[in-house]
Amino acid sequence: MKRRPVTGRDLYFAVAGALLIAFLAVPLAFTVVGTPPELLGQVLGAAEVRRSLTLTFLASALATVIGLSVGVPLAHLLARRRFRGRSLVEGLIGLPVVVPHTAAGVALLMVFGRQGLLGEPLSRVGLRFTDNVAGITLAMLFVGVPFLVTAGRDAFALVENETEQAALTDGAGPWQVFFLVTLPAAWRGVASGALMMWARGISEFGAVVILAYHPKVLPVLVYEFFEAFGVAAAGAVSALLILVALVVFAVARLALSRSADR
Repeated sequence: MKRRPVTGRDLYFAVAGALLIAFLAVPLAFTVVGTPPELLGQVLGAAEVRRSLTLTFLASALATVIGLSVGVPLAHLLARRRFRGRSLVEGLIGLPVVVPHTAAGVALLMVFGRQGLLGEPLSRVGLRFTDNVAGITLAMLFVGVPFLVTAGRDAFALVENETEQAALTDGAGPWQVFFLVTLPAAWRGVASGALMMWARGISEFGAVVILAYHPKVLPVLVYEFFEAFGVAAAGAVSALLILVALVVFAVARLALSRSADR
């Protein structure tokens, strides 16, 4: 195969891409490299940090599971059906991405807070969202589920209707077609959306800190360490969060890539 000559456009694109990669990578890498190992060990040894780390990842995982249970059906509906108000639904799904997350936290507090529209009646049956893991999960779900629905919708839209129709012709029911044909064909896109939702939940601060300040997730702890102890302490907690998220994210991406290759 003849090698295409390098053009000025290619050089510009390469330089622009390299600058963007450096812009993203340098602050993260410097945070990790610039944190003394002994300080990172002290932070990791603190019980409060370990609890916060566990809470952050588990709450985000729980929000993702809930998001899958309600987001995948909506994604499939948006990909397969044309109905009145569809554009409005898609706009609402994308709204949490553009709304400032502190504003999202206030909105959630007004609905799910102690005196909120749903929070007050739900608290009578023992379901509370303020200063509670349920509130953390709810905030992560709110800001992260648009990534899952959007990726799922795009993945389902790529599945050929003929494949589904062939399964129906062969006697499969609608649920069988979905779980045995449609979902396996679209699962990689759905999984990518779920991964992005999970990652977004881990990094959430604004909505969580307003709706459920306690127990503290890592982004809240980073802010508190910065306020109380300065950049070095906050940097150590940030480095820990970056390292753990990087490892989990890389493993998940590698698994998705290998599955696609197979």
